[in-house]
Amino acid sequence: MSDAAQRLESIDEFRGFSILLMALADYLAGPAVVPAWLKHPSDIGFTVIDVIAPMFITAIGLTFSISFRRRLARDGRRKTIEHFLARNLALIGLGALLTVLGNISGAEVDYSNWGLLQAIGVAGLIALVFIGVPARLRWLVGFLLLAIYQFLLNNFWLSSVLSSTHGGLEGALSWGAMLVMATALGDLFHDVSEGRRWFPEVSIGILILGLLLAFVVPLSKHRVSASYALLSLGISALVFWCFHLVKKRPGSSIPILRQWGRNSLLLYLLHGALLGVFVMPRASGWYELAPAWLVVLQALFMVGTLSWVGWVLDRRHFHFAL
Repeated sequence: MSDAAQRLESIDEFRGFSILLMALADYLAGPAVVPAWLKHPSDIGFTVIDVIAPMFITAIGLTFSISFRRRLARDGRRKTIEHFLARNLALIGLGALLTVLGNISGAEVDYSNWGLLQAIGVAGLIALVFIGVPARLRWLVGFLLLAIYQFLLNNFWLSSVLSSTHGGLEGALSWGAMLVMATALGDLFHDVSEGRRWFPEVSIGILILGLLLAFVVPLSKHRVSASYALLSLGISALVFWCFHLVKKRPGSSIPILRQWGRNSLLLYLLHGALLGVFVMPRASGWYELAPAWLVVLQALFMVGTLSWVGWVLDRRHFHFAL
């Protein structure tokens, strides 16, 4: 397999891994029997679940720049910008629709005023502003945006952010900073001759910077704090690097993850409908108070059903993307 094909497959599998975990985490948020370390903290704190959304942001960043340049060469600047604007605005619109439907139907475990797709869409618009500048400047922009966000959070935005999900509109500035830096990581990875050898070192450096900053700025996904953004981005990049290293070994393909990755948005949308099957009945012992064995069966059913859909779509060469 060529290096270019390995790169694309490893990103597909990493993206699929993040979406699969995202669907599973959304389900596990409700049942009381699920331990706290498999749920998001209410505010300050960090669990393994907190790194899932940043992994998806990282996956977007890994292909953002190269996709932008290819479309720019093919369609010109105006059509390229229009395409990326439309795609991110569509994500915001889809997210708003899902949020409303989730609140009305009760599929949302807690009332939501902002969703992940809205956060990703706004982050994409922020990244679009800076995608044309060199990667070294995007690093600077990312850190500057994080500093500005943290200052505004500490002095003006805290109550608003804490009353929202995924940080609300204000928190999207931090998600945007994360995505801007993820595009710079993507440039490193795709620069096979020079940049790629620095990818793991830079990722570790971001992780360490996040850990050090956590002594000053609380780690909190709920706040989308600067320490959280850096720590989770560093972890996400290293998880992807593991996928890349495994992909270099013959016969190391993970088809189920690749299938999830190729239809990530569609499967994410479908997982919300499946989640409603468990949340909406409100029957005692069915979801929130379900025993451990039932939680396992329901989680396997949801992941299995979505995996089957991904398999069928991939076999038919149907890949949905904005």
